[in-house]
Amino acid sequence: MAPSTEPGAPTAAGMLHGYRVLDFTDERGLLAGQILADLGADVIHVEPPAGSRARRLGPFAGDAEDPERSLFWWAYARNQRSIALDLDAAEDRSVLARLLAGADFLIESEAPGVMEARGLGYASLRRDHPGLIYVSISPFGQSGPRAGHPATDLTLAAASGFLFMTGDEDRPPVRVSCVEQAHLFAGVEAALGALVASQYRLRTGRGQWVDASAQQAFNAATQSDALSALVGDRYTTRCAGGLVYGGIRLRLLYPAKDGFVSIALLFGATIGPATARLMQAIHERGFCDASTARKDWIGYAELLASGAEPPEEFERVKQIVERFTRSLTKGELLALALERSLLIAPVSTVDDLLASPQLAARAYFRDHEAPGVARPLRYPGAFARFGRSPIAYARPAPRLDEHGRELRREPAAARADAPRPRGRARGAARPLEGIKVVDLMWAVAGPTATRVLADYGATVVRVESPTRIDASRTLRPFRGGRASAEGSALFHTLNVGKWMMTLDLACEAGRAVLWDLVRWADVLTESFSPQVMARLGFGYEALAEANPRLVVLSTSLMGKTGPLRTFAGYGNMASAWSGFYEVTGWPDRDPTGPWGAYTDFIAARYNAIAVLAALEHRERTGEGQHVDLSQAEASIHFLAPALLECQVHGRTPTRTGNRDPRMAPHGVYPVRGRDRWIAVAVEDDAQWRALCAVLGWDAGPDLDAAAARRAHAAELDERLRAHTAGWSGPELEARLVAAGVPAALVLNGADVARDPQLAARGHFLEIPHPEGGATAIEGPRVLLSESPATPGREVPTLGRDNERVLREMLGYDEARTTELVIAGALG
Repeated sequence: MAPSTEPGAPTAAGMLHGYRVLDFTDERGLLAGQILADLGADVIHVEPPAGSRARRLGPFAGDAEDPERSLFWWAYARNQRSIALDLDAAEDRSVLARLLAGADFLIESEAPGVMEARGLGYASLRRDHPGLIYVSISPFGQSGPRAGHPATDLTLAAASGFLFMTGDEDRPPVRVSCVEQAHLFAGVEAALGALVASQYRLRTGRGQWVDASAQQAFNAATQSDALSALVGDRYTTRCAGGLVYGGIRLRLLYPAKDGFVSIALLFGATIGPATARLMQAIHERGFCDASTARKDWIGYAELLASGAEPPEEFERVKQIVERFTRSLTKGELLALALERSLLIAPVSTVDDLLASPQLAARAYFRDHEAPGVARPLRYPGAFARFGRSPIAYARPAPRLDEHGRELRREPAAARADAPRPRGRARGAARPLEGIKVVDLMWAVAGPTATRVLADYGATVVRVESPTRIDASRTLRPFRGGRASAEGSALFHTLNVGKWMMTLDLACEAGRAVLWDLVRWADVLTESFSPQVMARLGFGYEALAEANPRLVVLSTSLMGKTGPLRTFAGYGNMASAWSGFYEVTGWPDRDPTGPWGAYTDFIAARYNAIAVLAALEHRERTGEGQHVDLSQAEASIHFLAPALLECQVHGRTPTRTGNRDPRMAPHGVYPVRGRDRWIAVAVEDDAQWRALCAVLGWDAGPDLDAAAARRAHAAELDERLRAHTAGWSGPELEARLVAAGVPAALVLNGADVARDPQLAARGHFLEIPHPEGGATAIEGPRVLLSESPATPGREVPTLGRDNERVLREMLGYDEARTTELVIAGALG
């Protein structure tokens, strides 16, 4: 039967169907291969005879180490095939050569130089495989002074700047517990880079080297905080369950009857109205008087800053809010938030997620049988809903060499159904040159994705409202530390390289211009609440009728459907709802949550991946499609092993501070200076002996074994704290790293801004500002050898390109442009 041609009707093949991926990664890169597999590629995990190192990463079903029962492997190796090869054996090298002959991508996560020493580096393979996209994932990238340094999740969190920002002020910085996050950020960044490289190959026929750094990838979770030091603002410090902004201590976490909730108790034109609605609801329930409820919540920050409102009064307000939240359950507070459009989200446990009516209504979870488990396990489902080419989960994670026999028999020839390059362009072709994007996103998660598209050559028209300022224009860091609509270095970073336009979509003339942009575009991205586009007349069916080849990405906190579809808010709320708050902090204290809008930084990469995957589908079929991406659903993939552990063992994963189930010592320890710390992680016995040698300790036989060190982890932490406090941080880091021990100073925003490794990789760029002087932006987080990112060089000011878009792109004459100005279409 022929597939339906109705808008949104699915077709059979995955978006990357026909592509073959050879995956040599371990836990440091496993997610990259799974993303490509989810999108339809044939991903073959090439394992050593003893199996991938990722198979030895717990937790394990049954709590006993078993390479076939690693919940981490089960979570991140789905949809793949496995072959075990001994690369020192001639016969297996011959099998690998045959697999390479038909490969489109190779992904690896070894230390720099290891694959080249095996004859499998990019330099060795590119001559015989010029179309191969070679993806390397490493802690610090393939270049720079830290390349090759030992690293773990904890030390990468420290080196990225994220760790310094998370936790309680009176304790060491703290990481996200339960699931190692740094390598997941690296994996999703690597998958994004691979898809950009695929677009380049479609244009030129040439492959290239994609170089992904976990440090740079995880740094995304700092929300450009390091730019503070480069533009004259203050960097962020820890503030458990909240943040300090302009000297004001803002609280985002409050207790409920049965747990905690996150509340965006903030001010200003964007969020202040929601705070006013919250205080009115609190007043109606008798927790505050009318005068408190009716304060100027839009201008409240200015009142505090000027002294017109004493800080003690704001503390009283926060106590009122706490008394109110303690009177209700998480579910009751969520129901009230939906009823009154409040910015309240429950802090979910993993159990809450598994029982979520929202996830059930969207049929999010996917069931797979698991060896030795009585019932099927529910896994995170599709990171996005593709209308024409939905993600399918055909198989669970493979057993070691499960597909070895069939792969040894398969022919080496490329598959006929793999897309072939359109041309053989030479010179400086850009991967997305010619792709036209209408960007209706706002805040962080959306514009981050379209910035990637602009960096690689897409023409992106960023449409802003002339009457409602984008939230990210109000977020620090600001030039000179002074808030202004054109002063946010974060906004500059998110939107550099785009054509900046204002349109009033409440105005008929403004909507008419948007329709012309729809007909002009290849891609439209939007992050409105789910009902807004349809209410304006721009529902997907209408868009597809106007432009059948249009790719439409709709991204929101909860997605377009389900009982929480109208739940609007910010990344801190999605982080709470998605489970990250519950697993971040100390076991003897309330959760702190990861700093900031954590899920925004995850969802942003999935947003860009979704657009690129949909373009791959259009390349094959000529079809556009609608993509519905729930930022919460995409982010839950970063907690997948915790969901499996809850089901297999009946335990609810929670926060464990910096303690690790495998490594000891493993923690963050003081060094000389105020709020200065070093992260140290001992993975094995050799590293333990090296640590002892550097510190001048007698290792002693009692702690030779990892199990003994884990049993005495608290004592080791105390001993290390006392010892490291007298050390210079840079000296201790240098000596430990030289001895092969993973260690990293916990970098604050100013440290990150002057980090030699990031400087060597071009992470920060300076661009001129129209008000005089310069501002700083962040560069790309992944490096491509043949088609590097080329960020724009102009500050994205409001409405800067209105006339150019209308005249050059849409072909309007002067009279038509004047009519629009008179009609108020441009604001």
